[in-house]
Amino acid sequence: MSSLKKVAVIGTGVIGTGWIIRFLAHNKIVYAFDKDINLKKKLIIEIKRAWPHTKKLFNKKKLNLKNFKYFTSIKETLKNADFIQECATENYSLKTNLIRIIGKYAKVNAIISSSSSGLLPTRIFSKCKNAERGIIGHPFNPVYLLPALEIVPGKKTSKAILKKANRFYKSISMNPIMVKHELPGYLSDRLQEALWREGLHIINEGHANTEDLDRAIEDGPGLRWSLMGTFLTFHLAGGKKGMKHMLDQFGPALKLPWTKLKSPTLTKKLVNRLVNGTKKQSKGKSVAKISNIRDKYLVDLLKLRKKYERKIRN
Repeated sequence: MSSLKKVAVIGTGVIGTGWIIRFLAHNKIVYAFDKDINLKKKLIIEIKRAWPHTKKLFNKKKLNLKNFKYFTSIKETLKNADFIQECATENYSLKTNLIRIIGKYAKVNAIISSSSSGLLPTRIFSKCKNAERGIIGHPFNPVYLLPALEIVPGKKTSKAILKKANRFYKSISMNPIMVKHELPGYLSDRLQEALWREGLHIINEGHANTEDLDRAIEDGPGLRWSLMGTFLTFHLAGGKKGMKHMLDQFGPALKLPWTKLKSPTLTKKLVNRLVNGTKKQSKGKSVAKISNIRDKYLVDLLKLRKKYERKIRN
């Protein structure tokens, strides 16, 4: 278990809020800051909406908001924090400057983790005091439920910090993926982006709508992916000889021009197809209502998955 108890969250949008809920569920003392003070009210509403699902997944009795403090000063927020989770918008200039400020006011030995989903840590931490304690800690939405977390080192990140961060994230029920080297987009988002780009081309060319493509994943690969990823799935597709036979059988198809790696231009026509398509799929339900349905499903699925993943991974 990690000894890091006091956590600061800088930025309380969707991701920052998710972190706060997860930290509170694991008895961390949480200090939060956002330059937009109006987000505080939305934050409390979201904490209360998500708590029933979080509580069920982690077998918690109640939400202890006494462990949560919202500050109007970044200096005050960072003063006692052992671990800092930065959650600002994906922008090099903004993040680099913010992390410079965080490094200035943070305790000398505090770990600083950015929730970036694709930016390079070496660049983000280039102006940070003691840059060796800087990492990327890339979560997945909803952060309060999903266990995946990519830890990405910068060129100056120390091995001791990586080990400490790994232990910390495990202490809040996450399954860290230790990315070997920094690369744009890291691992998961590169895979997701490939699927997203291909979907945009299909919709742009009028072959399908957003619901068709969502169903193509939901009722097929998505069900398999919830237990095992692409590579183990394809290993099974090769029959008794596994991946070797699968590559012999389907490898030649890689040469066929089925997919397009470059993304299409987001024209007004394509944007309208995406917006109208997802609006139709929502069937008048609010984002909060659909989020509740998703969260209930994820809690049940994660509990069910535990039964089966042990059989594969142990």
